[in-house]
Amino acid sequence: MWGRLLSPLVPGRSSLIWRSLFTMQLKTSEFQTLLTDGLNELAELFEKHQYELRIAGGAVRDLLSGKRPEDVDFATTATPNEMKRMFQTAGIRMINNKGEKHGTITARLHNENFEVTTLRVDVQTDGRHAEVEFTTDWQQDAERRDLTINSMFLGLDGTLYDYHKGYEDLQRRKIRFVGNAEQRIQEDYLRILRYFRFYGRVALEPGDHDPETLDAIRDNAHGLASISGERIWVELKKMVVGSHVSHLLELMYSLGLAKYIGLPPDGDVEEMKRVWQHAKGHSPKPMTILAGLFHCPEDVEKMDLRLKVSKEEKTLCLFLTKRRRDLQKSPDKPDSLVPFTDFIIDSRELDTKIKVCELLKYQGEHKLLGELSQWSIPRFPVSGHDLRKMGITTGKEIGTTLQELREIWKKSHYQMDKEELLSCIKS
Repeated sequence: MWGRLLSPLVPGRSSLIWRSLFTMQLKTSEFQTLLTDGLNELAELFEKHQYELRIAGGAVRDLLSGKRPEDVDFATTATPNEMKRMFQTAGIRMINNKGEKHGTITARLHNENFEVTTLRVDVQTDGRHAEVEFTTDWQQDAERRDLTINSMFLGLDGTLYDYHKGYEDLQRRKIRFVGNAEQRIQEDYLRILRYFRFYGRVALEPGDHDPETLDAIRDNAHGLASISGERIWVELKKMVVGSHVSHLLELMYSLGLAKYIGLPPDGDVEEMKRVWQHAKGHSPKPMTILAGLFHCPEDVEKMDLRLKVSKEEKTLCLFLTKRRRDLQKSPDKPDSLVPFTDFIIDSRELDTKIKVCELLKYQGEHKLLGELSQWSIPRFPVSGHDLRKMGITTGKEIGTTLQELREIWKKSHYQMDKEELLSCIKS
């Protein structure tokens, strides 16, 4: 069941907008699994007090794509104060209400959290944040959202409410901004990166971009300089594990985005494209792909200053940048893991195996990657306590002897046990 309802022109934010509402009925198994006791009780409460409650945003997009959403956000015509009074009267616990100033109240029913946000309209934006007013108009709330595929609502009876052809775009695998692309971007410049992230999630082919959208991104790329590094990194690393990554990163360079988001302005795009071809299909970490862009460790340090990535992410990128040329398979024994296992054993760091696996993805060594993934790091069988029992007591001598035994153990391909190694001291 579907249809499109039209109504007269109404004032929009920058021009008059013809209201167009597409509706259809959704009855998929993924949707039905969301209708828990907690949600049904919540819906009855809102209906009792004559407030509308619908699923909003990304969860609707996922359901229409045949996926069960991990996170479900709700929108309502009730204000935060009206929700609080309603929940308090019903004896429903409210938690973590830091989002109240943005219109969000979180209610807990039947051991589930339900995040419900009042419909809003942007009053003023500065490219990073928006001052909002509450509204009861679903169309106005849809107009303030970024992409058409994220602007839909779903009633708890399964009715889809689509004001901007989001369902049609999702079926066509098309990524479009709601209304005017330049206006949406200038409201929040982070939407540039969200465009690329969702393109990688939804689009079937690289290069299917509207020219005017790319023009708007190029003209407003400088706005990303005002966005915090933390917010940029959240979007960027999600994009880098999606589809069409090499195309999207190359496009971002051609549009002049790199210098504003912590990537080297002269990044090695061709190397990154080779790395993507090597690693795709093997679940590379975001930094494994991005490392191809960096010429030297100094590039990584500059990136970290801008994006403030985690220590683990930074050390992986530094490792790949430093070791991608000198830690490689042996030309004489190309099927041998020895150079990599020796490196892991010598480093004695817990995460070195993970880093070396990412290096093999970077290099495209898929056979060695499979073998290393199955390899368990052997434990060196001799300790200082064992040496002291043999009469070796000084710290310097213990350290020297342990290192000598490690070298013997390595040459045995880590096969010698404690007794065999200790016998080397006696001999």
